[in-house]
Amino acid sequence: MTRQFGLIGKTLDHSFSKRYFENKFHTEKINNCSYELFELDEIGELPGLIEYIPELEGLNVTIPYKKTVLDYCDQLDDVSLETGAVNVIRIIRMPGKFYLRGYNTDVFGFEHSTREILQYKNALILGRGGAAASVAYALNKMGIRYKFVSRNPHDIHAIAYVDLNKEIMSKYHLIINCTPLGMFPDEKSFPNIPYQCLSEEHFLYDLIYNPEETEFLKKGRRYGAKTFNGMTMLEMQAEKAWEIWND
Repeated sequence: MTRQFGLIGKTLDHSFSKRYFENKFHTEKINNCSYELFELDEIGELPGLIEYIPELEGLNVTIPYKKTVLDYCDQLDDVSLETGAVNVIRIIRMPGKFYLRGYNTDVFGFEHSTREILQYKNALILGRGGAAASVAYALNKMGIRYKFVSRNPHDIHAIAYVDLNKEIMSKYHLIINCTPLGMFPDEKSFPNIPYQCLSEEHFLYDLIYNPEETEFLKKGRRYGAKTFNGMTMLEMQAEKAWEIWND
């Protein structure tokens, strides 16, 4: 019987996950596994999907369900509990029922993607979704102070995009895009930050990996900033997910 895995999200045209796992199965000669993309109009469709495909053993979770999927998990790992975000599900089946265990491997992927992050003391996290929560958790472990940036900040840990200025940008040299702005197919969009305030002292990290260089990264590079995309993070978190599914 073929072991089935996959990715759930709302729009998955941007995803390289299927290609990544299919390549893994081929190169490592894993012959009894397949990986598919499952677009859900709403997270409430998840139980029906799992019931409909009895071979399904594990799922990755992406935008916009990393937070809302928690309500469907019977058990959460410590990182998921702390971040309030799940990006990996392991499906445990028993006669007539199933249990879902939620995990967060985004933190692991971000932490291990590049050591360049460690040289910075202050960071701006663009966005307030599940990916942003994972990045914040990782930065806290690294001892890097951070502020969220959002359109409607509602606490002392956040700044509004309209309030970003030269003074703030000169203090926060690590800027991490955790929004979907710039993701395929909407490649011309980008976070609204004052790019003219960037310099060679800045490091721009975009969690997006498709396209390889987003407008966010292009603009940063034009002002001398170092840039890094999300492909390595994808690979690291995917390998961690594979460990979980085969534990």
